[in-house]
Amino acid sequence: MGKISLSKVSKKFGEVAVIPSLDLEIEDGEFVVFVGPSGCGKSTLLRLIAGLEDVSGGVIQIDGVNATETPPAKRGLAMVFQSYALYPHMSVRKNIAFPLRMAGLDAAEQEKRVTAAAKVLNLTDYLERRPGQLSGGQRQRVAIGRAIVREPKAFLFDEPLSNLDAALRVNMRLEITELHHTLKTTMIYVTHDQVEAMTMADKIVVLQAGRVEQVGSPLELYRNPANIFVAGFIGSPRMNFVEGADAARLNAHTIGVRPEHIDLSKTEGHWSGKVMVSEHLGSDTFLHVAVDGLGTMTVRGDGEVDARYGDRVFLTPQADKIHRFGADGKTLA
Repeated sequence: MGKISLSKVSKKFGEVAVIPSLDLEIEDGEFVVFVGPSGCGKSTLLRLIAGLEDVSGGVIQIDGVNATETPPAKRGLAMVFQSYALYPHMSVRKNIAFPLRMAGLDAAEQEKRVTAAAKVLNLTDYLERRPGQLSGGQRQRVAIGRAIVREPKAFLFDEPLSNLDAALRVNMRLEITELHHTLKTTMIYVTHDQVEAMTMADKIVVLQAGRVEQVGSPLELYRNPANIFVAGFIGSPRMNFVEGADAARLNAHTIGVRPEHIDLSKTEGHWSGKVMVSEHLGSDTFLHVAVDGLGTMTVRGDGEVDARYGDRVFLTPQADKIHRFGADGKTLA
């Protein structure tokens, strides 16, 4: 129903290849997140799938049918953008029903689909309001409702939560995840926020400069990053990287250790340094430590860690959690 396959798909703007040739399989019903830094090509890749950009090479198949030249309106996909793109003079009901009216569906079918979508999105009590009378989160739900009523083969989300404040983003993450479990429809979601990727995805596609660096479940990428880029991008706070004697001792060009895999002591340890910043977040404490001869490292401890600016501390990496990288940046076995 919603399987999407990309074979040797590429995109050029003039002589610039923003998406080098790539292959990707998205299974029916999966929640797949494209993640990477700004300019990595994730939104361009989504637009290629949607048909909003023409491919420069390769084939896009939807449910086994070549859709490479198929117009966007006939691909059976629904897109939700960062901007809500709602009609301010229309009620919520009319905004959600708009694509159905354009498709010529009869009034009874329109009402049936709008009512069902509003129930799923908790918008039943707001159907007669206009967008200006809604919160940001409610307006985003209306935009999603407009996509739901089309009953698409897949939903494409292009950074839909970027305009919301932190608390609303958390709520909407939960709502979109629950929506996926309810509808069981393929969803492709673009974000630069790796926390969104880790908390929402069945499968994450990490992109850099248009290239797929690694594909896997959130825990696969966290535990077994393919290279330094993925290791540094997945996980919050980011992984610490160390070169020099410590890396050479483990036959690596670089070693990496996550903040939560470093033991903290006031008396002894493998490295020593001075606390520069202590962030107490309740359940967690993040220490930014100027380690002698190595630079700043981040350590994650529990909320009861008693350390403040200027304190001398000792750090020891957990031996079985050290990641080793070769001269080419790839993970060593």
